[in-house]
Amino acid sequence: MTTFSNQQEGQQYIDPSETPSDVSQSETTNIQNSRTIVVTSGKGGVGKTTATANLGMSIARLGYRVALIDADIGLRNLDLLLGLENRILYTAMDILDGQCRLDQALIRDKRWKNLSLLSISKNRQRYNVTRKNMENLVKSIASLGYQFVLVDCPAGIDVGFINAISPAQEALIVTTPEITAIRDADRVAGLLEANGIYNVKLLVNRVRPDMIQRNDMMSVRDVQEMLGIPLLGAIPEDNHVIISTNRGEPLVLKKKLTLSGIAFENAARRLIGKQDYFIDLTTPYKGVFQKVQELFFG
Repeated sequence: MTTFSNQQEGQQYIDPSETPSDVSQSETTNIQNSRTIVVTSGKGGVGKTTATANLGMSIARLGYRVALIDADIGLRNLDLLLGLENRILYTAMDILDGQCRLDQALIRDKRWKNLSLLSISKNRQRYNVTRKNMENLVKSIASLGYQFVLVDCPAGIDVGFINAISPAQEALIVTTPEITAIRDADRVAGLLEANGIYNVKLLVNRVRPDMIQRNDMMSVRDVQEMLGIPLLGAIPEDNHVIISTNRGEPLVLKKKLTLSGIAFENAARRLIGKQDYFIDLTTPYKGVFQKVQELFFG
């Protein structure tokens, strides 16, 4: 079997050019049973990394082995959202350079050991991995028994985007109900199809029901009809996202889930094939004080 890195007692990389007979039966089975999903958007700042962290954590909590790959070269943030920034000693670049093994670069989450994180590079590194390297990395992770590999794609549609989507069979496009984000999402959808990725789903983030009622924001249905992509979920705007990000704790780990946390969990269940309901975002959420006011004053 062809390998990338040092041969010391570590994990080996599977060369995709090798036939299945060159690989052990268990590794081949693991690769076939693994799903690689790229999370992309085109436009930056729409909540792509937040979605990756929360969906990955939710799937792990459902009992699956999940690996998250931060494919953003030089501007990685996924480790911060998971609270793992101080645990990263090696990256995929170190694996490719033969400085470490795959299991050394895969950082296990502190709370759920079936969730792991791999950063492609350290901050401020400008050079990129090749498509072949990305494909080999994902195959090697899948051979370890990870059932889901979620790739957090960099913003834009340059070479970093093309390399990040190369090992994926499925894609999740994250957008907000803004015309600029929707246009970029539409462009990305076309590029995904051009690269042979047809299983694409849509996640609409930062939805404001109050603005939708005032016709100041497009509805989730409007966004879906404009893009023509099956809807995976809609996430309402939530200030707790900022709090959870600063604490390095995904929103879905809160003891008392907010509406956004429930929406992420439901989207994760639909992603793994379980039917779950969509949260009603057609009417604004009303607090206790507002409900009391309406009761007395109409």
